[in-house]
Amino acid sequence: MSKTSKKAAAASRKERIEAMRRAERARERRNRILTITLSTVIVAGLVGWGGYALNSANEKSEQQAAEAKKPVQGEKTWEAKKLTRNHVPGTVKYAMSPPVGGDHSQAWMTCEGTVYTEAIANENAVHSLEHGAVWVTYNDKAADADVKTLGDKVAKTPYSLMSPVQGQSGAIMLSAWGRQLTVDEASDPRIDRFFTKYVQGPQTPEPGAACSGGLMAS
Repeated sequence: MSKTSKKAAAASRKERIEAMRRAERARERRNRILTITLSTVIVAGLVGWGGYALNSANEKSEQQAAEAKKPVQGEKTWEAKKLTRNHVPGTVKYAMSPPVGGDHSQAWMTCEGTVYTEAIANENAVHSLEHGAVWVTYNDKAADADVKTLGDKVAKTPYSLMSPVQGQSGAIMLSAWGRQLTVDEASDPRIDRFFTKYVQGPQTPEPGAACSGGLMAS
């Protein structure tokens, strides 16, 4: 091969190698662009999903807060300013039965999920309501199975107590300070809502006050 032919062959190889390098660099650029584009799409998707999830969580929280502020369907309420809170000796005449507030005894009934099988004094139970307890009461119209179910629920719930009140109008009644609900049976879903809303709820005049260390019998 002549010197001229060798130079031409070398130049051709160099050109082919350079073309291959240009093609490789072009592939690398395309791959980088594709990677960046996919990453951007993924990040944008994650950000969008995160924003959606956060908004959904906030909306759910707001809905729960709004729901918690609603009264329990069918409950009766009394104005706080009409429910006096003096400690007085002896018997108090209450405007409702069972009472949901007013003057009361200096001693409260122990209300650490306490189930009383005999009647207790209103004056002591009202003091328990002042501390944020829910008082479940029943008369002889209540079914034995319902009484047992409610007793089991109370026994598992601090800041609650239960006792019979034969003079009440409803078979089963739930009382908190300034709030009262009447139901016919223990399966009524409003019972759980009443407990959730009013055990140490916003109506409590003395939140955090003890439910232990009170009287165990009237």
